[in-house]
Amino acid sequence: MALITDAKYYTQEHEWVQIDRDHIATIGITDFAQESLGDITYVQLPKEGDDVKKDDPFGVVESVKAVSDLYAPVTGRVVEVNQPLLTAPELINEDPYTDGWLIKVEVKDNSDIEGLMSESEYKEYIEDKA
Repeated sequence: MALITDAKYYTQEHEWVQIDRDHIATIGITDFAQESLGDITYVQLPKEGDDVKKDDPFGVVESVKAVSDLYAPVTGRVVEVNQPLLTAPELINEDPYTDGWLIKVEVKDNSDIEGLMSESEYKEYIEDKA
C-alpha cells in the first residue's frame, strides 16, 4: 500500500494514525473505541523522546467500563504528547480525531502502514464486529 499523506489508517485494536509530509504520525483511538469504552477517566501516555514500536503497547486508557492498552500503529520516537489529555481525558470522548489525539511520533519507516486498514476497510471491520 502506498502511503497517502494526511489519510487516516486504522488498526484492529481501534487506533488511528495519520502521517503528514514531514513523517510525523498523529495517533489516537477511534470514535468506535471511545464509544465502546464509555466515559474516559484517565490516560497514561509515553513521554516526549520515548520510542514506540509498531504493535507494542505505548500507554493505557481507563474508562468507567474498562482499562485498555494502547498499541502503536507505527515505530518511531515520540515528539509530542497531547498534554491537555492528562488533566482532561474526556477530550477523547468529545472528539477523538482532533482535540483527543494522543501522541505524535516521528516515523522511522512509512512501510509501517502496510497491514493497516483504510477508512472504508475499517468501517467494514467494525460493522462485522457489531
